[in-house]
Amino acid sequence: MPIPVTAIFDIGKTNKKFFLFDENLNEIKEEYVQFPTIKDDDGFECDDLEKITKWAKENVEKLCQDPQYEIKALNFSTYGATFVSIGEDGKPVTPIYNYLKDFPEDVHREFYSKYPEESINQTTASPTLGMLNSGLQLYWLKRKKPEVFKKIKYSLHLPQYISYLFTGEVVSEPTSIGCHTKLWDFPKGDYHQWVYDEGIADKLPRQVPTTHSFEKEICGQKVKIGVGIHDSSSALASYLIKIKEPFLLISTGTWSISLNPFPQRDLTFSELKNDCLNFLSIHGKTVKASRFFLGYELDHQLKKMDKTFGKEPKYYKNIVPNEKLVNQLLSGEVSGTFYPDAIARTPLVAEIFPENNWDISSFSDYEEAFHHLIFGLVKMQVASLMLAKGATAIKKVYIDGGFVHNKVFIRFLNALLEGYELEFSDFPLGSAYGAALMLNAFK
Repeated sequence: MPIPVTAIFDIGKTNKKFFLFDENLNEIKEEYVQFPTIKDDDGFECDDLEKITKWAKENVEKLCQDPQYEIKALNFSTYGATFVSIGEDGKPVTPIYNYLKDFPEDVHREFYSKYPEESINQTTASPTLGMLNSGLQLYWLKRKKPEVFKKIKYSLHLPQYISYLFTGEVVSEPTSIGCHTKLWDFPKGDYHQWVYDEGIADKLPRQVPTTHSFEKEICGQKVKIGVGIHDSSSALASYLIKIKEPFLLISTGTWSISLNPFPQRDLTFSELKNDCLNFLSIHGKTVKASRFFLGYELDHQLKKMDKTFGKEPKYYKNIVPNEKLVNQLLSGEVSGTFYPDAIARTPLVAEIFPENNWDISSFSDYEEAFHHLIFGLVKMQVASLMLAKGATAIKKVYIDGGFVHNKVFIRFLNALLEGYELEFSDFPLGSAYGAALMLNAFK
């Protein structure tokens, strides 16, 4: 008899993943792929939407043809801050613009002259992030590419677009709307007035709960298809469903996102300037979050270290804590000299890394440089967690994602979070698992 499965697409900036879970939500199959980036219409690097679409459809078709499995449910977790805009014919009218693309200074000035920065940032719980504020991507299109903007029938966040490929249904859902988009008025519980004033709301489809699904025919049978979920919120979902006492979560990867589903007060403008923001959970509740470019910074620095010391790209994976050096750095006997290149220069970052004495070639070997690098990143991680924690007294912290395998990172984190109860999850499928739960935990 074929095994009934839930299929999940988990689409990150780097890895595009496809998972199968059995009826008990045990992972039984996985596939990781990477696609070369292409250029958008301005010549800026972006994901290849055509390749992602083809890969997703081919995977489902292969699953249909595989006698081992019977597909019962399908859902999607993807990175956020990304829209796919479709026209009257249901096809994309723009590339999939990269959230790292520069936001034009003149459009920035115009927007914040109409909508004062401090006020709108606090109301929408969104720092000033340019293209990472996905709502501003649509404002930018309206101002800089008006003919394209006019062609847009609907703008779908990426998780909902991948879902749309299989359902034909255009919807919005809380976790994508509420993630530093500058679209959502948190006190009002609706789109901010600017979204209506600028005609952006007309391009946004109806809202449904994150747990919503459609029954559609795939492989000649009825399949429950989810509406997709933003990956950071998806990683949090499984904890929210299973754990009843208050907790904090550090979800590590390209971004490190510290999440507090139990905040006690509104965001301050100072917190917003330090890249603190609010999400909407799967239940539409406020989640206080703090983030920084942890994995991106690490990869950037490792490339420089590999070149300096003549090491292979994965060399760092086998490094274990050098207790003498760890203790020297923790005690201050040796000053940590790491200085970031890719992490946004917020006031908090300037406070943690006041001077740039970072010279990789000054270290005696790769291991020494690596300890300095990780010590600096962990100091940033702890500061980021404290921002998310805010006024709460929570001491229980879950840590998941790729960095739980980094022994030096974990050693420093344990030391700098003394007095906290840390629990490390060796479950690398957090966001995929959360997407699967959306279809199974609310039957």
